[in-house]
Amino acid sequence: MTVQIPVLDKILRTVLVYALIVVIFRIIGKTAISSMNTMDFVVMFLLSNVVQNAIIGDDDSLLGGVIGAVTLVVVNQAVDRLAYRDKRFRHLVEGRPTVVVREGRVDEEALRRLGIRHAELDHAVRVQNGDTTDQVWSGVMEPGGQLVLDIRPADQAATQADVQALTERLARIEALLIARPDGPAAT
Repeated sequence: MTVQIPVLDKILRTVLVYALIVVIFRIIGKTAISSMNTMDFVVMFLLSNVVQNAIIGDDDSLLGGVIGAVTLVVVNQAVDRLAYRDKRFRHLVEGRPTVVVREGRVDEEALRRLGIRHAELDHAVRVQNGDTTDQVWSGVMEPGGQLVLDIRPADQAATQADVQALTERLARIEALLIARPDGPAAT
C-alpha cells in the first residue's frame, strides 16, 4: 500500500478542511443547525462530497482514506476535549447562549440576529405549557440550537404532584373540621 500524497500533507489538508467546516457552521448559526430540513440535509451530503477531494486529493488508496478518517476523528476529539476544558475556546467553536426573552419581554434584535420568527417562539411557549411570551421569565437559545424557556412559576400549569398535595391538605382540613366539637359531625 502506497500513499500518493505525503502523509503530513494529507493530515494538514484534513485539519484545514475541518476548521473551514467549523467556521461555516458558526457563520450559519445555531438556529440553522437545530431546524435542518430536507434541503439542508442535501447540502450536508453534497458538502461532504465537495470537501472529500480537498482532504484526499488525487489519493484514492485505502491507506490515504484511513489517514483522512483517523485525522478527522482525532481532531474532532481534540476539539471536543479542549472545548470542555477551556470556556473561551468553547465559546469560540460553539458560540454563546443568546437571551431572546427576559421577564416576558421579547428581544426583537436577538430574534432577528438568530432568524427566529415570532411563530416559532410562540410555538415553543405552547410546547412548554405557556400561553404567551408574557408568561416567559427567561428564554435562551442555546449554542446547540435548543430554545429553552422558563415559564413564570405563577403561570405554570399544576402538576399531578401539586394536585396530590392539595388533595392531601384538603383531607387534613376536613378531618380537623370533623373533629371540632362544633364541627359538621356535631350537628
